[in-house]
Amino acid sequence: MHSHTIDNAASAHAGGSTEGKIRCIFLSEFHATAGCKISCQVPDNYISKEVFDAINVYIIPKQHLQRCILTVNAMDVKIVGYPVGIQDQQKYARNAFLFNLCFVCDSRARSVQYEPVVKKLSEYLIMMEEESCFLSREDDKLRLQNIFQTVLRDLNERKVATIVEGDNTIYLKIVMHKPDPPSVKDHMVPLLLANLRDTPLENWDLTTQQILPYINGINHVARIAAEADVETDLVKSCIQNLVYYGVVQLLPILKYSNVYMTQNLKHLIQSGALSNACRKYVALHPDKLLPSVQRIFQFYASMTHGVTLRAICQRLCPQNHNIDERKMVIFGLQHKFIRCIHKYPVFTGSVPSGRQKMYTGLISFDEICCKTGLSPYTIERDIEKDTNVTVIWK
Repeated sequence: MHSHTIDNAASAHAGGSTEGKIRCIFLSEFHATAGCKISCQVPDNYISKEVFDAINVYIIPKQHLQRCILTVNAMDVKIVGYPVGIQDQQKYARNAFLFNLCFVCDSRARSVQYEPVVKKLSEYLIMMEEESCFLSREDDKLRLQNIFQTVLRDLNERKVATIVEGDNTIYLKIVMHKPDPPSVKDHMVPLLLANLRDTPLENWDLTTQQILPYINGINHVARIAAEADVETDLVKSCIQNLVYYGVVQLLPILKYSNVYMTQNLKHLIQSGALSNACRKYVALHPDKLLPSVQRIFQFYASMTHGVTLRAICQRLCPQNHNIDERKMVIFGLQHKFIRCIHKYPVFTGSVPSGRQKMYTGLISFDEICCKTGLSPYTIERDIEKDTNVTVIWK
């Protein structure tokens, strides 16, 4: 499907920056005597005659722009249309019927999600016109207005709409476009967000079936690929798809040498439902007395610059209080109570050699461990011995 955007202001965004409702739906046509006009509009007069006259050259455009999405951003409105020309020398006075079904949004609203709906509804109206001259007959305009009212209301309220006209039925649905997920790297750790383990494996594609048993919030991508015996690039592609659909969240590798910082920790205390969910999730033995919110809060509040997870565990002994520290870290990362402070080695000498070439300040400690296959202890010892390497924490 081809798409064109016509914008009258350099500062306006073609894709839009905010979610916005459909403000108006109208049908424009080229009348044999009256020329280009709006023949049906809901709500009435939302697009004034002055505005329409200023932009109608883009609403009923030349033939080469027909049958493609055309977006016009002008006069403080954004109009998404699908101009159509139906050729028939016997039916129409000028041998053709030219029309355009248009959705109107605020000028800075995102409109790309409406494009498939506009096209589908236009194709439906083409069919109705070819069967019974539904659009070109003046006595059908009230029925068309009722259709527009239903579509406008239902799409804004429920994102779906159903139209039944005689034997013809059409289902419309707005599908929100999400931004592309970040690229998945070997050292990233996928965590299932939804309770999908009870879903029968046959409901998943083959790659997901193979890797799902190894996604536990602990295993990183490279380990999942090795244990599931699946090519790493295929695992990355699969996990990226799961991230896109909100099924998986990516976390840093959990190591006891990690340093974490707290953020938004007050939400844990303020929300009773969240604190109860946390108590259940982090319990080392769920069948025993659940850990208290105060003890959990103490654990999170101890996380700060320069204090490793190992040091906190040695001081607070979480397992003595029925707390699984690994699950606590996962829950904190998932709900953004904490974030991991990553280490980035930087080579400050003149000519790097060997592993020093990876110490650019752009590759994290976790990624270096994954790429080299060496343990964190080995890399740390290597860095500590090298006087030409500085570590940045961020």
